[in-house]
Amino acid sequence: MSSTRRLVALDLGTARTRSLALSGHTIADRPSAIMSRASGVPDVVRPIRHGMVADPGACLRLVRLVLRDTRLYDGRPPARVLAGVPMAASPGDRRAVHAAVTEIAGCEVTLVEEPLAAAVGVGLDVLDPRPCLVLDVGAGIVEAVAVSDGAVVDAVALQLSATTAAGLPSYALESVVDMTAALLRRLPTASRSRGLVVTGGGARQEQLLSGLRAALRLPINVAPRPQHATIRGLMRLCLQPALAEGLGLSAR
Repeated sequence: MSSTRRLVALDLGTARTRSLALSGHTIADRPSAIMSRASGVPDVVRPIRHGMVADPGACLRLVRLVLRDTRLYDGRPPARVLAGVPMAASPGDRRAVHAAVTEIAGCEVTLVEEPLAAAVGVGLDVLDPRPCLVLDVGAGIVEAVAVSDGAVVDAVALQLSATTAAGLPSYALESVVDMTAALLRRLPTASRSRGLVVTGGGARQEQLLSGLRAALRLPINVAPRPQHATIRGLMRLCLQPALAEGLGLSAR
């Protein structure tokens, strides 16, 4: 039974890494950074860039710290970890995440595309044949996806060199709006009826929302606690095996 197994959800982000154990009461949230003394001088290393693993060794250390956070609630080793990856992640990127988490967790690891997990996390019916639209605004990558019949049927992404405290830098705002509009144009007109849900840490940026409303002319909704949409979706998939099976998820 899933209630007796120790299940862990893991969202490795460019700026923040979040984790949640089945028995946990709160989401553990820490900067995606570790201290290094490789040159004899303390330095901050960021293992994740553009949502991808940039430094495998540092990523291992980060995953170790994050999984230690989850043991505050349950000291047992995990039986399964669901870890998020960007839609745009290459096979090599996916192998790097899988290898890091498997080495530290020592258990079954399933990778889930982050925008798909975010859609599940905000309660969208991802098995509906009518496409639902999600724009996931992260610190290192922004992805827009259309989900239908349990699969991502179309996706676009923009990698970011940096973000500001206010959200997306000005140069990226227009690009994100344009790529989301291009995605929408490729979909059936009926897709507009479900609107667009915005998730991720940058979801509340008013300049972005205003630009989307003007260009797309469809309902734009910011998810509740948008920064936690992905981690909530990953845990929901842990708890609902039938839904995970419907999405074709298996250990890989």
